[in-house]
Amino acid sequence: MVEVLHVDAFEDNYIWLIRGLDDTSKVAIVDPGDEIPVYATLKKHALTPLAILCTHHHGDHTGGIDNILKHYSIPVFGPAQEHIPGISHRLKQGDPVDLHGLGLRFEVLDVPGHTRGHIAYYGHGMLFCGDTLFSAGCGRLFEGTAEQMLISLNKLSALPDDTQVYCTHEYTADNLRFALQLEPSNPDLLAYIKKIEKLRQTGLPTLPTTIGAEKTFNPFLRSAEPEVKEAAQAHCGHALRTPEEVFTEVRKWKDRF
Repeated sequence: MVEVLHVDAFEDNYIWLIRGLDDTSKVAIVDPGDEIPVYATLKKHALTPLAILCTHHHGDHTGGIDNILKHYSIPVFGPAQEHIPGISHRLKQGDPVDLHGLGLRFEVLDVPGHTRGHIAYYGHGMLFCGDTLFSAGCGRLFEGTAEQMLISLNKLSALPDDTQVYCTHEYTADNLRFALQLEPSNPDLLAYIKKIEKLRQTGLPTLPTTIGAEKTFNPFLRSAEPEVKEAAQAHCGHALRTPEEVFTEVRKWKDRF
């Protein structure tokens, strides 16, 4: 098993530190928006970074890169289609990411929607997906289209059900309140709400989640489900013919929720 540590940043961001298999004192840093809490966690656990993985260009995911590179001469992996200062390895769909010294290897997935060039990293039963998929939610469409995002989410939902999903915001409780509007009688959703309430009461992260779990209650992975479609139609006031139309209306609804 690969161990992953979380670093709290800003109000609700998570920066992930992936421990190496070959040497657990070495880590890869995922989406370091702020270097200060990263340094504190590295010092606390006596860790040394060997690489940085970026999913997209937003500042809360990249803002700490320049300062980290002043202290550590390490490679920075990121999306080929986005401008992120400091990137040494530009990646696209299907590219391998071999993290030498960590014994880790990831495959790159193109997942546009939140941004045009957003990527995710999949390997060792883990998915680092930035702001594309959240627990019970998905990212806003800042640059991409609903069609692009739905294709990206379908790509992620096709991964093995036991895939551990490491997204980068603690949005779960808010997302669940919205999901309840669409499927108030979904038993998987109701059970998950209770689980998340207990975690948040003790200050624990709600992540990682799994692909299999998300498919049972995340409305953005359930556009083909009759109850989700009916709720979306009732909200927008007209018929929705395809899962893409359902997804589009659900995303608009969530934006105003």
